[in-house]
Amino acid sequence: MTTTTKLKHKRILLKISGEALCGTVGGFGIDPTTLRNVCLELAEVHALGVQLGLVIGGGNIFRGLKGSAQGMDRTSADYMGMLATVINGLAVQDALEKAGVPTRVMSALQINQVAEPYIRRRAIRHLEKGRAVIFAAGTGNPYFSTDTAAALRAMEIQADALCKSTRVEGVLTHDPVKDADARMLGRVSYDRFIQERMGVMDSTAVTLCRDNKLPIRVFALGERGNIQRVVQGEHIGTLVAEEGE
Repeated sequence: MTTTTKLKHKRILLKISGEALCGTVGGFGIDPTTLRNVCLELAEVHALGVQLGLVIGGGNIFRGLKGSAQGMDRTSADYMGMLATVINGLAVQDALEKAGVPTRVMSALQINQVAEPYIRRRAIRHLEKGRAVIFAAGTGNPYFSTDTAAALRAMEIQADALCKSTRVEGVLTHDPVKDADARMLGRVSYDRFIQERMGVMDSTAVTLCRDNKLPIRVFALGERGNIQRVVQGEHIGTLVAEEGE
């Protein structure tokens, strides 16, 4: 295993959207080729000595907010979304282990047949032993997004940074679909992000990070090697921190 002395971030929490496993924008389910490629890149990062915590969204299978908007009870819809993240977590676990990475899936909901219950100290011990830990089922509570779960878990495991992978290159000043002059910000403050509702990540998650001074790196997952660039300290995407540009 390569030494970790050249790494800027030795322990990260990486948030990956469920849609990132589809292979196509607006797609459904899990594309095996896309899943394999994402996990091969994660395996390369793990081989550098990075301690990997992962939160996978469930939007490729079921999104609680969408179900609620269509008339479902919000609490029931959110629990269905949590179960979708467990499915994705098991898929990522399988692909990572095929790539040679030891893993554990830890669920905020009790599903002992397929995942360990989430216990903070046990999660940290898994990371210290070189296992990638996949945190499933969000926070275990309705009305909270997987972004918020990622922020919470990042702080609980004392991650160096919360890394949010997206389909866009970073945080933009405006919606590029509506404004052709939209530009990417290399750095933005927590307060500006929240006040201007910049999207990409929900305000509850960003507020948690602000209150605990946890930096957020937003970057595009689609370009191979970006995760490695982030942990090595390259300035790609957008850094959300105390002070902006």
